Amino acid sequence: MEELLVAVAKGLVDDKEAVRVTADEPNEEGMVVYHLSVAEGDMGRVIGKQGRIAKAIRVVMRAAGVHQGVKVMVEID
Repeated sequence: MEELLVAVAKGLVDDKEAVRVTADEPNEEGMVVYHLSVAEGDMGRVIGKQGRIAKAIRVVMRAAGVHQGVKVMVEID
């Protein structure tokens, strides 16, 4: 799952070395929270106009989580 998020983020940003993903342990509901951090200059590219790209990233990750039987949430830091 982390590899998918990294691949999507690196496809969007200019500074590919600054892409970092960390995952929290599953909480009591079984939800795993992934934290995506990118360079300050690339933050707008990852969020997009009115948050559309961020929403799309979350939808893709949620769908991949359903495929693997895991609840997933993505936070962009």
